[in-house]
Amino acid sequence: MCGIVGAVAQRNIVPVLLEGLKRLEYRGYDSCGIAVHAEGQLQRARSTQRVAELEKQLQAAHLQGFTGIAHTRWATHGAPATHNAHPHFSGLGKGNARIALVHNGIIENHDELRTELQAKGYVFESQTDTEVIAHLIDYLYAGDLFVAVQQAIQRLRGAYAIAVLCQQEPHRLIGARHGSPLVIGLGVNETFLASDALALAGTTDQIMYLEDGDVADLQLGKVWLADRYGQSVERPVHTVHVHTGAADLGPYRHYMQKEIFEQPRAVGDTLQDINSINAELFGDQAYQVFKTIDRVLILACGTSYYAGLTAKYWIESLARIPVNVEIASEYRYRDSVPDPRTLVVTISQSGETADTLAALKHARSLGMEHTLTICNVATSAMVRECKLAYITRAGVEIGVASTKAFTTQLTALFLLTLALAQVKEQLSAEQEADYLKSLRHLPTAIAAVLALEPQVIDWADRFASKENALFLGRGMHFPIAMEGALKLKEISYIHAEGYPAGELKHGPLALVTEAMPVVTIAPRDELLEKLKSNMEEVHARGGELYVFADADTRISSSEKIHVIRMPEHYGKLSPILHTVTLQLLAYHVACARGTDVDKPRNLAKSVTVE
Repeated sequence: MCGIVGAVAQRNIVPVLLEGLKRLEYRGYDSCGIAVHAEGQLQRARSTQRVAELEKQLQAAHLQGFTGIAHTRWATHGAPATHNAHPHFSGLGKGNARIALVHNGIIENHDELRTELQAKGYVFESQTDTEVIAHLIDYLYAGDLFVAVQQAIQRLRGAYAIAVLCQQEPHRLIGARHGSPLVIGLGVNETFLASDALALAGTTDQIMYLEDGDVADLQLGKVWLADRYGQSVERPVHTVHVHTGAADLGPYRHYMQKEIFEQPRAVGDTLQDINSINAELFGDQAYQVFKTIDRVLILACGTSYYAGLTAKYWIESLARIPVNVEIASEYRYRDSVPDPRTLVVTISQSGETADTLAALKHARSLGMEHTLTICNVATSAMVRECKLAYITRAGVEIGVASTKAFTTQLTALFLLTLALAQVKEQLSAEQEADYLKSLRHLPTAIAAVLALEPQVIDWADRFASKENALFLGRGMHFPIAMEGALKLKEISYIHAEGYPAGELKHGPLALVTEAMPVVTIAPRDELLEKLKSNMEEVHARGGELYVFADADTRISSSEKIHVIRMPEHYGKLSPILHTVTLQLLAYHVACARGTDVDKPRNLAKSVTVE
């Protein structure tokens, strides 16, 4: 992984490829590269720097071509180094390179294929699994690149999206996918290929989504497809208008800061001027599905998993339906007990998260066919795989650490909670009116929390020298504590852990010293007095507390208790407001430590491999 762009045209496509890579930079990457047909040969440039540096290389080399492929790589097999960067070449022992290839995904049987190809005389220049595919296609090539790719993918185990060029077929580009996304873009007498429609924004809005097993033959102005069985197939063409304005930072230092401050707009858009709660918000079949189910299974990864944990508190409390929340990457590898009367809910910002897609398919294979996704991309694989969907309106999120995607997920999950409660006759008309009023006020409430930024900046300076932190919450704020800890470690590289405050005395209290800041979420709820006792446990042992407290909690500042007062208590929606303060804290601590906020080391935005 992480990003693929390709093109066949009658113009120099290097600028198109570079622009596509720039649009995919937000996903995170370690290296980048481009290969084109130029002067009868395959030529390439690769860099372990940013796409801007690659662009300088290309300009210096005056590299141009009508057919080409490009890639941003997030390292899986082999260190981030130029020799491991894509595109990979094959045929080096036969004079000029014959095959050029880029790849997203992981090939599980690469060791077996590497040994086989080495025995046939192929010399490997990288430690990647990708180079195996290039050599395999070269070995199978007998004059038709499409056929060679079809034959090669029959030997591959794992996930892949590939784009392939052949030196002997200068106006042809072959793409194939299994388990990793790939789209085709249609222009006038030119065709394009990418891992994400965003890469083609401004070039074409006519997009075709490949299905698993598809192989695509792109030539000048035409595309031919074969499915996994080798049969000719057509896929529908969609007009996709991708918003590209997110690239403008405006007055902000980083995209993450911009996206934190976009949350009032994002949450408001996600609510879509909803005037009443009804199941049909989630699809035409939603009422019947909600009436049928008596359990909920939530599948998600990372930040989305914490959204699911928060939703568990909401759904069980308001809709009275038992909920199980599973880490998607673990779920399909254990023996679980399926129940066909379960609503399977997946949560994903991109809708292409490989672990969550695989977990969804596993749940369906067990007979659980009632599926719903909360997703930010209407055209994603997750939406196509699920019967029901709710599309959040966060817009493109550039920063790797999720902010507005998370709060819009929580907003959508609260709407789901209310819809389930209504169908199960657990929501009165008065309650519906009260919750709708609170939801409509939510963007304004978030804006009031954002006004606390100057106070958070003061805290950030204290945190900058720390290497460890604890985050405490109780009840439905415990998942928010875990999310706050994740944000801090993602972008500031401070080791942080989120705990239920009641668990302090069962182990974590041993870590508390004056060098271990303890961030505490203190809403005015039924667990407040219990939480105050937990805070006393920290204070009595010399720990330093940083408390985000609702206005009327009667928690006062002292030498080792620092308090920022929230503008208001927000009941069931309180987790959303407390999330925003923790985002601001993580962001400003990272700024104080001088880290790469938008592109933290070793992380990618869209995780499309296991």
